[in-house]
Amino acid sequence: MTTTQNSTGTGTANRTGLYLAGLQLVFTLGWTTYVVYLPKLAAEVGIAPSAVILILMLDQAIFTIADTAMGIAADKLAPHVGRLGLFVALVTAISCGAFVALPFVAGAGAAAQGWFIALIVVWSITSSALRAPPLTLLGKYRAKPQVPFLAALTMLGYGVAGALSPYLGVVLREHDARLPFVISSVVLLLTALGLSRIEHDVARDTVPPTPDEAAEPLGLVPIAFIVAMVALALGYQLHFAMNSAPFYLRFAAPGDLQWLMPVFWIGFNIAMFPASLVVKHRGGLVVMGAAGLFGAVAIAAAEFAGNLNMLIAAQFLAGAAWGCMLMSAVSAALAIGSTGAEGKVTGLVFSALALGTFARMAAVAGGLQKMPEYAPLLHWAPVACWSVAGAGLLVIAAARLQGRSGLKASAGE
Repeated sequence: MTTTQNSTGTGTANRTGLYLAGLQLVFTLGWTTYVVYLPKLAAEVGIAPSAVILILMLDQAIFTIADTAMGIAADKLAPHVGRLGLFVALVTAISCGAFVALPFVAGAGAAAQGWFIALIVVWSITSSALRAPPLTLLGKYRAKPQVPFLAALTMLGYGVAGALSPYLGVVLREHDARLPFVISSVVLLLTALGLSRIEHDVARDTVPPTPDEAAEPLGLVPIAFIVAMVALALGYQLHFAMNSAPFYLRFAAPGDLQWLMPVFWIGFNIAMFPASLVVKHRGGLVVMGAAGLFGAVAIAAAEFAGNLNMLIAAQFLAGAAWGCMLMSAVSAALAIGSTGAEGKVTGLVFSALALGTFARMAAVAGGLQKMPEYAPLLHWAPVACWSVAGAGLLVIAAARLQGRSGLKASAGE
């Protein structure tokens, strides 16, 4: 009987991970669709091309706040089985409605500019319900040893979307925006509606652990963890979004970028699963720290690559490092928030990712990449971000391990 129960629980856990991967995949591809069409839609309502980056920065500023707020809401709803799925479905319906409306409102011309911006704000706020809240199911219902593998499955959707994005941009560029917006919204809504079923399944097959204490205010370790996450996110943004294409253009033609840029994401997707085994036994902070240092070396190798093959290998390894960092960050967030704050800490991780994106966009808006005096800063800032954050995380992990050893010694164990 026990074997049957364990088999059932493992099957449900895998279904949960695959579901969350699908949710991340659909949502991230929807974001790519939005970014591809935004310049054209903005032009239709009379917004200058130079202002498009400001709209994208507004999105990221909203995500920075809303991701944490949605995570906190998930913590309050998750103890009541069914409410989290209902909440996500309702908010997603609002999000999809605003998203679908964007190309239709843009077609009305400059008179609809205010409505267009309002819809973007509504979409940005409500889409945060699709990031941290579903992941709280992993922390509240799944056994701790299962979490790293499930986090890897979940982030696989994000990584696959990253690999597909260059192709999607090429395919969509010449098509009317309305059909892609409708299709992506319908698929996303149908996927989100499945969360209630997943929520009931995991609640039925597992007993959520009772926290030893109520959720506490963030202490020193969680704050240091989030600060490190901001640095890692900024390093990723500067390396991949700003430096990777120029690196490749040293050895390849612009038309080859759609085939070369996904190399980073191939490494991302492959490395997460073996790394999840290390997280299971050593903890997320250790893997995040080690991956940060390893990734810094890979970025430096990309900087000094003497030919295309060396650069491809370095980009593959940098992507593998980022995959390990992101997967272990989700695992660490769920572990750090295990006293009832899983949603809040996971939301803070996504807020850190949004803040890193905002900073990179601010650099682009300021034209830093076009200023020769700032070129060394942009090239080496990712190395600094990943190496400093990685070293800091390893120090924190070592201090926590030493503290636990001291506690066991004082207890006579």
